[in-house]
Parts: sequence; structure tokens; C-alpha cells
Amino acid sequence: MRILAIDYGSQRIGIAISDPTGTLARPLPFVPAKGDAKLAREIAALAAKEQAELLLLGLPRNMNGTFGEAADKVRAFSVELGKATSIPFKLIDERLSTVQASRQLQESGKDTRKQRDKIDSASACVLLQGYLDMGSFPSLRPEE
Repeated sequence: MRILAIDYGSQRIGIAISDPTGTLARPLPFVPAKGDAKLAREIAALAAKEQAELLLLGLPRNMNGTFGEAADKVRAFSVELGKATSIPFKLIDERLSTVQASRQLQESGKDTRKQRDKIDSASACVLLQGYLDMGSFPSLRPEE
């Protein structure tokens, strides 16, 4: 089972995909932001091409756990995504995924200011790898 993760942003949409075993996440090229319906169709087509069986959509939360305007935008996009594909999806907490991705890029010697086109997909990768590492991957938890 492959999982596709989405880091929804106002300029770029970060995308990551798991390997078929659910062990590793790897970033895919970002998708430029556009109208939600068109974007949902594009991501649905990408998910089908990558043979994803589950989509993860990062839901931004404030550090105190509340939801803000960014979360409202993600929820609105999730409605369009649900119309565009029959692939099931989950909204998952994405707090600090961009911070962690930025830190990882810096630690690898990359200047994050020059890596703006990579940070969004790196964030999606952090989100997905965290999900995989928690053992949430369905084939790893047959009791569910």
C-alpha cells in the first residue's frame, strides 16, 4: 500500500509518497497552488498514477491545539479532494513539519532560502514519515 501526503500551502502544495512497504517517504515535486477544485483533480490524478491507496492531508494547528484560518482552508480543500477521488484520506496534525523540514535541509548543508521550491515537499515528507514511523500504516497493524 502506498500513501501520498499533501502539505497544502498558499503558494505551493508539497507532495510526498511512501514506498510500497510503508517504510520510507520520499518527496515528489511540489504542485503550484491553484483553485481548489482544479488542484484536487490534479492531486487525484497524481495519486492514481502513483497507485496511492491512502491520502494524508496535513491539517495545521496552532501550538495550543486550536485551529485557525489555515486549517479552514485545508478543510475546504478536503471537500474538493473528496469530490475528485474515491481514494480515502485522513486529515492529520502537521504542527512543526515545516520547521523540522527546514532544519533537516539546513543540517544537510542546504541554504533554505535557496530551497523554497523543496521545503513544501520536504514538509510533506516529514508528515508522511512521521505517520509511517508511528505504525499507522494499515498493513503494519492488522488488528485494526
